Amino acid sequence: MEPAPQGAAAWLPLPPFAAAPPPAAARLPGSYWSGVWRRFRADRAAVAGLAGLLLIMLLCVCGPWLTPWHFDQIHLSAENLPPGAAHWFGTDRLGRDIFARTWMGGRVSLLVGVTAAAIDLGIGAVYGAVAGLGGPLLDAVLMRVVDTLYGIPFLLVAILLLTVVGPGLRAIVLAIALVNWLGMARLVRGQVLQLRGEPYVLAARGLGLPPWRVALRHLLPNALGPMLVWLSFNVPSAIFLEAFLSYLGLGIQPPLASWGSLISSATETFRLFPYPLLFPAAALSGAMLAFYAVSDGLRDALDPRPRR
Repeated sequence: MEPAPQGAAAWLPLPPFAAAPPPAAARLPGSYWSGVWRRFRADRAAVAGLAGLLLIMLLCVCGPWLTPWHFDQIHLSAENLPPGAAHWFGTDRLGRDIFARTWMGGRVSLLVGVTAAAIDLGIGAVYGAVAGLGGPLLDAVLMRVVDTLYGIPFLLVAILLLTVVGPGLRAIVLAIALVNWLGMARLVRGQVLQLRGEPYVLAARGLGLPPWRVALRHLLPNALGPMLVWLSFNVPSAIFLEAFLSYLGLGIQPPLASWGSLISSATETFRLFPYPLLFPAAALSGAMLAFYAVSDGLRDALDPRPRR
């Protein structure tokens, strides 16, 4: 048995246990969004889609300024010219420069897609949060309304609205926004029903916070990931719907142009002069593919499940 310490040393406290610092592999990772960005960068298809999308947006902003021709300038003496040094994408049957019209039409198409998706996000988030927090009776009534609206064909709603309001940019945005918010409402309702039983939500409600503050401060921020994924998928869907309606003659009207209206006006002379249709169609297809590549990468990056 060891002898007891003698003198003043017997009254000194033992030194605290100095724990060794954890190894680098055991340290906590960065913030949630830094991890999302790291996983997104690891997806080559998503990065390529983002680069392509930024290039298309840059051309839509600066493209009409890169050529001396105005997008609606008519030159009957230069009709149906092939691509060349003067007109990079050629001209249409009225002698208008296709390069300027393609990127000016891209401005309109992207504006319609982003605006309609933003309106859908706002309407669907509010509607879904109210349904999820309003109790069983209100939830049942609101979701039956959504189910009823789902049964109405989109084309019928668009034709009725465009007949009342008249074709144009505002009407096409409203037509798309009045239909596409249903998916966001269902998504937000499901997220609210899943999150409202969490301890931090129950604590906030126990402190007397009103339901709208609980939704804004706790529920909607925690449902932001699925909402962003839905938004990234809804923008190309809105662009395609605008192109479809413009192709049918129900969308953008002259002097404005969109990718859909340019494709529609070029179908009559496609066999003889294909380039007025090919370039807008290629721009539309490239934008759709880029959006969906970014959406897939964003969905995988926001997925909280561990990856092997």
